[in-house]
Amino acid sequence: MYPNPQDAVPLPPHPDLEQYRKRAKELARACRAGGDAIHAWATQWVDTLLALQPDLPEFARRDAARRATQIDEFARRRLGTECALSQAQFVIARAHGFASWPMLVHHLEGLAGADARLSAYERAAEAIVRGDLAMLERLLAEHPGLVRERSTRDHHSTLLHYTSANGVESYRQKTPPNIVAIARTLLDAGAEVDAEADVYGRGATTLALAVTSSHPRAAGLQIPLADLLLERGARIDADIVRYCLVNGCPEAAAHMATRGAPVGVEGAAGIGRVDLLRPHFEPERKVSEADAAAALVMAAWYDQREAVAYLLDHGVDPGARRADDGNTALHVASYSGYPALVELLLSRGAPVDVVDAVYGTPPVVWALHAWLAERRANAEPYKAVLRLLARAGAAVKSEWIDDDRLRADADLYALLTARA
Repeated sequence: MYPNPQDAVPLPPHPDLEQYRKRAKELARACRAGGDAIHAWATQWVDTLLALQPDLPEFARRDAARRATQIDEFARRRLGTECALSQAQFVIARAHGFASWPMLVHHLEGLAGADARLSAYERAAEAIVRGDLAMLERLLAEHPGLVRERSTRDHHSTLLHYTSANGVESYRQKTPPNIVAIARTLLDAGAEVDAEADVYGRGATTLALAVTSSHPRAAGLQIPLADLLLERGARIDADIVRYCLVNGCPEAAAHMATRGAPVGVEGAAGIGRVDLLRPHFEPERKVSEADAAAALVMAAWYDQREAVAYLLDHGVDPGARRADDGNTALHVASYSGYPALVELLLSRGAPVDVVDAVYGTPPVVWALHAWLAERRANAEPYKAVLRLLARAGAAVKSEWIDDDRLRADADLYALLTARA
């Protein structure tokens, strides 16, 4: 149900229940007004909430328009034509990540002093994301059972889960420099290392969240945090190496493999471990065509050319399409700007004009989109990729190359124009 925890909008610093009752009435009136009134209400509400959050991560602030649209669409579905106040209240509660209006009311009353444990939990969560270890220690001393409390929000996370900067509300997804010390403090106080949060299909442990989170990775603390959790007995999920790779955390994937995590064929390809690929292919192939294709594409995402070459040498089709989206290794290599990998795939017979199943576009469009639409900073790898694709006979449509940045490179533009 909307929203997932990452899309929940933040509460104001000093939420007032009467103001929320007024907000719900305003939403019901906007529903009755029709037209774009609900969207205008949602936009104004989200902008107001974000303006009250000076420490909000920039990525969360950039999502303001998307969140307003989410609230607008959810409100229209829930309120329908009746525009009932109870449904408006439900929309507001859900937008904040609570299961119901009564749960939101309980939370606001708790923050106001009616529930000391709830108030302490929220202050502790804030202390974690701000890196305020002294405050966290004081709260743990005052409330000995705090490490076993769970959030009243729909994700039901423990405080330890907040150290992962993943799964919880996005405005609290931060990794302070002392996050390992904070996690150690929580564990020393009795936090359950394998407690599960109700995110990503439920059953998420702090370790699984930490090794798939971009925030501790960017802070250079992902592996130290993972090692601490492992030292305290954290469970290693069966598919954790693959999950790390899918979430853009290759260093964590490789590290988890060294710490005893199971490594399947796709994970082995993504971390470039040819030694772990061999049992799947020698003396004969033991994986399905679909799994072999997934492995080839995963290796391409991380420019694992040795693994790609091994897979091709052992009979994997260079044009193999991943089952869920129809992507090929050439699509991925083109999008990622890996000219050496593109050259390898083309030399081994990868089809240059194959289209994916989601967008219906060939690798040349993926390269153009990454460079021109996503404005990748380094254009040179994409120019090299486009030259390789064009020389391999890639078909080009004139509307794909109608861009001054391409015209600025006369040789490249002439090469692509010749293919149009």
